[in-house]
Amino acid sequence: MPEPAVVTPGIVAGRPEPGEYAPYYDRYISLVAGPDILTALDSERRKTLLLLSGRDEEDGNLRYAPEKWTAKEVLGHVCDTERIFAYRALRIARGDSTPIEGYEQDDYVRNGPYGRVTLAEVIEDYIAVRRATLTLLRNLDEAAWLRRGIANKNEVSVRAIAYTIVGHELHHRRILEEKYFAAR
Repeated sequence: MPEPAVVTPGIVAGRPEPGEYAPYYDRYISLVAGPDILTALDSERRKTLLLLSGRDEEDGNLRYAPEKWTAKEVLGHVCDTERIFAYRALRIARGDSTPIEGYEQDDYVRNGPYGRVTLAEVIEDYIAVRRATLTLLRNLDEAAWLRRGIANKNEVSVRAIAYTIVGHELHHRRILEEKYFAAR
């Protein structure tokens, strides 16, 4: 049973409980501190932008090992994943009970524009995606936050999706910090 939601106008406070998402996603959700996911979305956006500020195209095209994504591809993957997860949240929040299929992240990166656009363009995309995610989530009511649906063959709540978006970003930002930009 989910913990009772504490409501501030349009916001459901409280973390998702393990039954609200597949165990795989705990690797992301566990990275997110606190019960205020909207504040976390905005705060983590600022931290990611701080990490990327002053980076040049050489940084954007960096691969820390052969066959690994470039830094631009990592950020593009974060954008694509956030779009997909926000779409899942939208459908579930609106009561769409149609199961939502998974996606293959490597195909999205391979077929995405990240090899041919500038780092600045990928950063602009990141900003736009986050703004859209925040707009969507800020306008959900309590029932929508707690609503559940099926995505990638697993039951998930809207609030668990929101936490997954932030945790996924945190996971990849740490990789950028530790494996791409640590020595730069």
